Amino acid sequence: MDDIVTEHSGSILRVQLNRPAKRNAMTSAMYVALTGIFNEAAKDDNTRVVLWHGAGDSFCAGNDIDDFLKNPPGAGESPQAGLMNAFVNFDKPLVAAVHGAAIGGGTTMLTHCDFIYAGESTKFQMPFINLAVVPEFGSSCSVPARIGHLRAAELILLGVPFDARRAADLGLVTEVLPDKDFLAKATETAGKLAAKPAAALQASKRLLKQPFREHIKAAMKAENEEFSAQVRSEDAKEAFTAFLEKRKPNFAKTVKSRATA
Repeated sequence: MDDIVTEHSGSILRVQLNRPAKRNAMTSAMYVALTGIFNEAAKDDNTRVVLWHGAGDSFCAGNDIDDFLKNPPGAGESPQAGLMNAFVNFDKPLVAAVHGAAIGGGTTMLTHCDFIYAGESTKFQMPFINLAVVPEFGSSCSVPARIGHLRAAELILLGVPFDARRAADLGLVTEVLPDKDFLAKATETAGKLAAKPAAALQASKRLLKQPFREHIKAAMKAENEEFSAQVRSEDAKEAFTAFLEKRKPNFAKTVKSRATA
């Protein structure tokens, strides 16, 4: 079974994350595949809109931890960085239908979408700080730009979870709907977009993104460099070990070990 499934419906490309048993957690191979899908869609004249959603009971639970620990991203080119570049350069409308878990990258990837329809069950979180790493996908720039520094600090520096209604109040999703309706609403919007004049639609999205595109690119570069350093730290080693052992991390221990090193 493919971890990512694509299907064309007229000029709409439907992209489904398809690891329901793992809550659609992302592997390095999935980042590479998704990058190829978006880059190809950007060049395909038969694709006017992308509709993106997850199989099973979640959108995306972030990185697959086992795969991530085997393939931690570096400061330069990486599977994650490839997808970030594909997103920032994607000029066609991207409509997301989200439900269940949208954790880590499952939240930050959505910052590149133009429409986000969330089911009432959706639980968002950017828990990077809890794993002793930093935000990704340009979210350290885009999130405070959208919701202000104080609210962004709550979500990023504390890593608190938030539900679909809070996301809507913050302006991070387009609309909250019952779980039985969110995908239908996203599909309806994708259909409306596909009926618009394609050249003007893409030009309009480029204009919307133009004032922020270079800022997002710079933020992603800085994040990738910092992430690469932090993920190899003693704090991160303790955080991931604690996660796998299902216990609370003890960062006081790592501070002490650094002080006596």
